[in-house]
Amino acid sequence: MSDAYFKGRDADAAMGVRRFGAVNWLGLWTLVVREVRRFMNVWSQTVMAPLINAGLFLMVFVLAVGPNRGPVMGVPFIEFIAPGILTMTVIQNAFANCSSSLASAKVQGNIVDTLMPPLSAGELVAGYLGGAVARGMLVALVIAFGVWVFLGVGMAHPMWVVFFVVVGSVFMGGLGLIAGIFANKFDQLAAISNFIVTPLAFLSGTFYTLDAMPPVLQALSHANPFFYIIDGVRFGMLGVSDGAPMFGACFALVSAGIVVGINWRWFRRGYRLKP
Repeated sequence: MSDAYFKGRDADAAMGVRRFGAVNWLGLWTLVVREVRRFMNVWSQTVMAPLINAGLFLMVFVLAVGPNRGPVMGVPFIEFIAPGILTMTVIQNAFANCSSSLASAKVQGNIVDTLMPPLSAGELVAGYLGGAVARGMLVALVIAFGVWVFLGVGMAHPMWVVFFVVVGSVFMGGLGLIAGIFANKFDQLAAISNFIVTPLAFLSGTFYTLDAMPPVLQALSHANPFFYIIDGVRFGMLGVSDGAPMFGACFALVSAGIVVGINWRWFRRGYRLKP
């Protein structure tokens, strides 16, 4: 679809009675609600499954290395990895929410139902990302509650946790939209998730500090937004971190902004969005 198509649609939207000011708030809210209802319809897969997976990760590490591993950054090893597992689960779910929603619409041929309503490119991106943030926050709350109940890990700086979970969900939701735009088959989407997202998440300090890595991998980790998101959540929960939280927050915000900008540009152009 061309720029002219989207510009024309934006002009039509501006004349609609459902548009208030510069933003079609009702249409945007409807898209967010649709995305939330989509993943809540299968809550056993989108909410309970992440909780079970996180619990299994923690149990395996406790049984395998927990008793033999000393404190890390002054905290018990099992408490050290809990924020990493929480964040890894959150960002994977945020990615899956946007990528699967967009890819499913393309594969089933009903993407036009999303593109035709009076929603601008920015509103479409915001609607999809709103669903990703909602899913990420819900998963974070469920896992954080389980960690608090079973491990006694609370929140040293709650607002930092909320900030990095939200920014991480936006960043990963944006990457999910990029993957969904590129993928024309579910196999392609699975390949992106398995060979790009999962390795980057595991190699971002989820289970270790950067001091344990060779210098080359340390340098690469400092260029990886996943590292700053995980490190920021760890600081918010435990009060310890590998890097400066403020720098990590700025790096994560810039990374999320770049990804969202790409999303906006591609939606406005209709890039690879034709049924």
